Amino acid sequence: MHEYTDRQNFMLLKEEIISRIDMSREVSDDEIKDIIRDSIFERKKENLMGLAEREELFRRLFYEVRRLGILEELIADSSITEIMVNGINDIFIERNGAISRWDRHFDSEESLRSVIQQIVARSNRVVNEASPIVDARLENGARVNVVMNPVAINGPILTIRRFPDDPISMKDLIGFTSITPEAAEYLKRLVISGYNIFVSGGTGSGKTTFLNALSEYIPGEERIVTIEDSAELQIRGIENLVSLETRNANVEGLREITIRDLIKTSLRMRPDRIIVGEIRDGAALDFLSAANTGHDGSLCTGHANSARDMLSRIETMVLMGMDLPLPAIRRQMASAIDIIVHLGRLRDRSRKVLEISEMAGLAEGEFVLNPLFRFEEEGETKSGLIKGKLKKTGSLSYTEKLQRSGLYDKSIV
Repeated sequence: MHEYTDRQNFMLLKEEIISRIDMSREVSDDEIKDIIRDSIFERKKENLMGLAEREELFRRLFYEVRRLGILEELIADSSITEIMVNGINDIFIERNGAISRWDRHFDSEESLRSVIQQIVARSNRVVNEASPIVDARLENGARVNVVMNPVAINGPILTIRRFPDDPISMKDLIGFTSITPEAAEYLKRLVISGYNIFVSGGTGSGKTTFLNALSEYIPGEERIVTIEDSAELQIRGIENLVSLETRNANVEGLREITIRDLIKTSLRMRPDRIIVGEIRDGAALDFLSAANTGHDGSLCTGHANSARDMLSRIETMVLMGMDLPLPAIRRQMASAIDIIVHLGRLRDRSRKVLEISEMAGLAEGEFVLNPLFRFEEEGETKSGLIKGKLKKTGSLSYTEKLQRSGLYDKSIV
């Protein structure tokens, strides 16, 4: 084993390279590479290394100094959708919907912490013992969640969800059989006409992906404001686009900027529509207010197990923001929400649109949902894949927006 495959010697070489970098200015990747090459070839013993060994050492050093260490290989692999680091010894990946353990690990907690600090620093976030939980993102748009000590018992926890380099389109979702062409055309008319749509589903059901796909149908001349905890949406085809992101409070005295703050300020930015990546708290009240005050066609996502469960959760979230009578909350919701699209991940790991329902108002104080489409299973293939189809089950009752836009077609809706 060559001396630089030993961790201690490798770390000494890495520290020497870092000491040569001028931290007082922005240093390019090419400059870093030149410093690494000089450091490698200055050593006499390097003559004992073969070309392949030198190239591997160069790659490892560059990833450690400038990138994300051993994770760089995984991040560069577009077939991997999720990277789960449970401390230094356990790394799991998701590929094609299947989770498996990776055969590599971090050599020390110091290396893992260094990777985490690089990630959060690039997103202008801070993570430490005083603030051990943070959401961030990578340059490629991948979503990052970090949980550190003392909250994480088995060491720093890092979860990276990678999104496709090219956003998945509605055409792609049809090809994946996640939705039928009929349902996609139906939703297209609703989006163009300005129906307020809530996308619900469990973790990993594809809510953000579906929200991106829905946004394809927004007319290109409109002004859109997107609001997210960590910017993930990849809206295409909209020139007049404003993207806003929350900010955590930090020790330097910068105050927290929440989803609620951003929704309120977005109303002064003359948006045609507001797109909120996900509602988790009292910001639900602000979204409902925005949807009720002339911002038709607004879109949002939330965690829920069904369309009806999404309504219960919105009620709860509104109450987190303000103590209002339940009848008043329900009237606000019935007025603001037009359509709920519920997504799910089936037992064969496929993602499907399971339900499209219309908010049809209130009856005796209870929500009336009008199911428009519902996924019906039709058995399984020999390989265990679920057979089924999203079938039309009802007709839209509130057609005024469709009629105003000229897209009303009785044979479709």
